[in-house]
Amino acid sequence: MSAMEAKPRVSVARHAQLGLTDRDVLEMYRYIALARALDERMWVLQRAGKAMFVISGPGHEGCQVAAMWPMDKARDWFVPFYRSIAACLVKGMSPTDILLGLFARATDPSSGGRQMPGHYGHPRVKILSTSSPVGTQYPHAVGIAYAAKIRKTGEVTMTAIGDGGTSQGDVHEAMNWAGIYRLPVIFVVENNAYAISVPLHKQVAGGSIAARAAGYGFPGVVADGSDVLECYRVAKEAYERATRGDGPTLLEFKVPRLGSHSSDDQQERYRTKDEIEADRARDPLRVFGAYLEGVGLLTDAVRREMAARVKQEVDEATDAADRAPLPEPESAARHLFSEPPGGR
Repeated sequence: MSAMEAKPRVSVARHAQLGLTDRDVLEMYRYIALARALDERMWVLQRAGKAMFVISGPGHEGCQVAAMWPMDKARDWFVPFYRSIAACLVKGMSPTDILLGLFARATDPSSGGRQMPGHYGHPRVKILSTSSPVGTQYPHAVGIAYAAKIRKTGEVTMTAIGDGGTSQGDVHEAMNWAGIYRLPVIFVVENNAYAISVPLHKQVAGGSIAARAAGYGFPGVVADGSDVLECYRVAKEAYERATRGDGPTLLEFKVPRLGSHSSDDQQERYRTKDEIEADRARDPLRVFGAYLEGVGLLTDAVRREMAARVKQEVDEATDAADRAPLPEPESAARHLFSEPPGGR
């Protein structure tokens, strides 16, 4: 029996108090590690000239995995933003799916290679592809939730955005509508304290994003994005609220920003070394790993086995995506303009 298949032990640890099994939290950690390894591979590929652009989310993985964990992966909807790698993996996208988009391959499930990297989507697992304008995913999510309420399907929709995106009017219109109609939607804000290079105090009046929810008639909750179990707790409460028909919740996860905004940015030009180091100390991969070590779950053997499994997944995904065909040049305008009957 391998270390990962070891019989779950009786535990009174914090995760057990939240209803999570030992296997749950080890799998949550694996997703965080997988998203981080995939993220790092994307940057290597971009620097090697294999991809034009990377916009990723190191430091965001813990809250994403935790927020997605209570969702019904087959029934519910997710409307992501460009840092949602970990959330998309938990929802059902594969590492290969992610890299097909990075390489702009014809079999990319998000857009068939027609979008820039970071526009994640997958019809089969009910992930709606995001538009490039920041903030437009919030109205899209509200539309899905409104339809679910009218049809009485029981579906819950989650959507995510960065702190900078919350300054867009689309976000406020969406939350207002969701509050009026008590829609089954969870609004996630992953607040890393920067809108590209603009610090939070220069673009969010009052300093609190969660406080805005009160103006729309539903709860706003703040959680430490480095604390995976606390993020899970508040996300589970939001999910239960949505499924009961009690309406939306705004979750503000304060996450560490471990990297630059994108491959076209250099955060060292506008952040101090001390600030960057303080964020690195809050890395959810390290913090959650230390918790699992403390309760005896992440042993050296488990860590080695997991690292090998993650590396194999990322290596295989890289090879598969790199071998995939590019879109045919004559298909460049497909899905951009209406086509007459018969394709003529």
